[in-house]
Amino acid sequence: MIAAQVLAYFFTELKQDQVKKIDKYLYAARLSDDTLRDVMNRFRTEMEKGLARDTNPTATVKMLPTFVRSTPDGSEKGDFLALDLGGSNFRILRVKVSHERQQKVEMESQIYSTPEDIVHGSGSRLFEHVAECLGDFMEKQEIKDKKLPLGFTFSFPCRQSKVDESILITWTKGFKASGVEGSDVVKLLRKAIDKKAEYDVDIMAVVNDTVGTMMTCGFDDQRCEVGLIIGTGTNACYMEELRHIDLVEGDEGRMCINTEWGAFGDDGSLEDIRTEFDRELDRGSLNPGKQLFEKLISGMYMGELVRLILVKMAKEGLLFEGNITPELLTKGKLETKHVSAIEKSKGGLSKAAEILTRLGLEPSEEDCIAVQHVCAIVSFRSANLSAAALGAILTQLRHNKGVPRLRTTVGMDGSLYKMHPQFARRFQKTVRRLVPDCEVRFLLSESGSGKGAAMVTAVAERLVSQRKEMDKTLATFTLTREQLFEVKGRLRKEMEMGLQKKTHEAATVKMLPTFVRSTPDGTENGDFVALDLGGTNFRVLLVKIRSGKRRSVEMHNKIYAIPLEIMQGTGEELFDHIVHCISDFLDYMGMKGARLPLGFTFSFPCEQRSLDEGILLKWTKGFKATDCEGEDVVTMLRDAIKRRDEFELDIVSIVNDTVGTMMTCAYEDPLCEVGMIVGTGSNTCYMEEARNTETVPGDEGLMCVNMEWGAFGDNGCLDDIRTEYDNAVDDLSLNQGKQKYEKMISGMYLGEIVRNVVIDFTRRGFLFRGQISERLKTRSIFETKFLSQIESDRLALLQVRTILQNLGLDSTCDDSIIVKEVCGVVSRRAAQLCGAGMAAVVDKIRENRGLDRLAITVGVDGTLYKLHPHFSQVMHETVRELAPDCDVTFLLSEDGSGKGAALITAVACRLRESTA
Repeated sequence: MIAAQVLAYFFTELKQDQVKKIDKYLYAARLSDDTLRDVMNRFRTEMEKGLARDTNPTATVKMLPTFVRSTPDGSEKGDFLALDLGGSNFRILRVKVSHERQQKVEMESQIYSTPEDIVHGSGSRLFEHVAECLGDFMEKQEIKDKKLPLGFTFSFPCRQSKVDESILITWTKGFKASGVEGSDVVKLLRKAIDKKAEYDVDIMAVVNDTVGTMMTCGFDDQRCEVGLIIGTGTNACYMEELRHIDLVEGDEGRMCINTEWGAFGDDGSLEDIRTEFDRELDRGSLNPGKQLFEKLISGMYMGELVRLILVKMAKEGLLFEGNITPELLTKGKLETKHVSAIEKSKGGLSKAAEILTRLGLEPSEEDCIAVQHVCAIVSFRSANLSAAALGAILTQLRHNKGVPRLRTTVGMDGSLYKMHPQFARRFQKTVRRLVPDCEVRFLLSESGSGKGAAMVTAVAERLVSQRKEMDKTLATFTLTREQLFEVKGRLRKEMEMGLQKKTHEAATVKMLPTFVRSTPDGTENGDFVALDLGGTNFRVLLVKIRSGKRRSVEMHNKIYAIPLEIMQGTGEELFDHIVHCISDFLDYMGMKGARLPLGFTFSFPCEQRSLDEGILLKWTKGFKATDCEGEDVVTMLRDAIKRRDEFELDIVSIVNDTVGTMMTCAYEDPLCEVGMIVGTGSNTCYMEEARNTETVPGDEGLMCVNMEWGAFGDNGCLDDIRTEYDNAVDDLSLNQGKQKYEKMISGMYLGEIVRNVVIDFTRRGFLFRGQISERLKTRSIFETKFLSQIESDRLALLQVRTILQNLGLDSTCDDSIIVKEVCGVVSRRAAQLCGAGMAAVVDKIRENRGLDRLAITVGVDGTLYKLHPHFSQVMHETVRELAPDCDVTFLLSEDGSGKGAALITAVACRLRESTA
């Protein structure tokens, strides 16, 4: 018993002594975490160089675009072929992806050899051999009569300009087939298949094995966005933001980048890390000075590196009592699989003895311990350097997403990673230490490169199929020039109906006279009160207008709330509350003693019989006060002022906000004769010839007409351009069948149209992996302000994803692009329809005046027009195209409903004084 303990103690001491000796000898190969972080930063710098157009030609890490733009989303299905060519043997696979209760993958494959004479022969002969083997496989599978999609894994350095094109840069792995370098391998394979003329396939994608690994793992875990191979060779790929890839046009979405990281350090940037043994190994390699990072970490070189260390240590008398055998001096005699065997925790030392004995050596116990530790230092360094480079990729992904903590999955493959007993554990541990702000799942790939090529093909086919379906749907929102001219013509017809006495009753566009007969001429002067009622809050304003050389408008205002119980109480209570607030404001301004003129902006549908008489047709916007509809609201306001009996006001005019907008802009620009609002709702007014307004007596001069154009289409005249989504929004609206034009163009409804399209696309599996969040099911949850934010040119897709995540939607980059596209087509159609309406108005004014060319200004207000990044531009373009004989200027209004009401009152007072 004591003897055994002594022996164990002696062995432990011996082992520790040998370990210390090797640690000292190979000090340069042991890398601290600080050094690894430095390597990580250097690799990140090289990545940036490879991504940038200017520095890519000199970059060692080439960051090659693969044109794979999407990872699997779990909805792929179909029958696919995959061809995996990357070594002396190649595989052909048939991959069936089916949807029954859950997604299922069935694979059948066959391995074919590539004889030496073909590997070193002509390129045409190589691809003819591949085509023959593919024909043989299809015959065995009894699918020669089918044209199946094929994914091609081609594991050699290539440059791609699209997913189904790949130009071979250089052969590696002993391949030397002539006439292939600089050529498109897809075309060469296609040519060989066509020459056989026995079968046909649709070559949809060519990928390398790293991308195949990522796609295979992406099928099982949709978080997977990195592929990494550490085997005979090593490489990594990951999903990069397109905006960072200068070599590819466009900046929306993501694309898989093949880093080709094996060449990291070829410019000398790793010289301080490389040891004398690394340099000796490189000098004896087939490609000196190339793939230096790969030579530090991959399985092709690990065994050789250990051999070179053992030779030097033996020469210095530190191992094998200084004995060196011919076998030990023979290159390639110590393989990486031997390193894996030696490093096993159980039986590793006996394996070391066995392997060293085969090399003609007579190793002692001490020698075996030393050799085991040499192997550990070399493989540990490999794991650490791989982890540092992966850490750089993960950091890039985290920064791209703008998140404090990244959750992602890395697809792993390669014999070194899979077969070495300690490598995976060491590698993962180092990754977690170097990037603690990244939560990484490492997923081992099964049949990576072959199945992966099929998955790339499946994704490509899914995207093509989905794209067709989505394009078909979104095309229903696209209006041709002819359709827009037709809309213009139809509105013009409806305008005429609204103006004429005999058709006015049946007209949908009511063309209501406002009794505003003039725009400001600059001589208006005085103090005016304005009241602005159009929602749950209302304003009282004092507007001081001064004429002369120092023409000015000075405004003071106060906002008051209207409680829900008053909005839905009696009319008397509502107007008593309004007068109470006016009283408070006049006290606040110290103006209670003066009898000031008042302009009343009342933004509800009214029939005006004179400038100071407005009959409320119906309440909107949640108001339900009783005994108001069918009554003159000016009379109700006057009665409430009398009841209070505290002050006097001269109520001169009642106007809507559209007329106020026109008047505000006309004060700045005399050419302004049109007012338009495109905000929550939409409407337009303009100065019509009095002779055309048949519902009002008198033919002289002009009359401002409130079009109430939101109701255009209520008679069905726009049904041919309305979509199923417009109908769905209308069906669930508070005023079904009413305001159909407004529902296609205004801010109150655009977000709801988008929400309906998004729900439909999600149900059809195009978005959010078919998962509809509870929040998305809520009506009006997708506000129109989201359209403005999502379509902003300054807003990266990252922020788009944040908006969608706030709606409970776990969105991918692809989802964000599609939602942005939906927002774009809906808002573009709205702007075009708005433009078609405005073209009808300005052309009518031009024709009224018998002009060949009209110069006119449109005063505009409304949140959609002002805040949406593209709405105004598209609308202006449409007006130019549809009304080419009109030079239209658009002028943004400032406070049309307040200042505008005061100006209308001021103009009315001026006209009243001039006729007195």
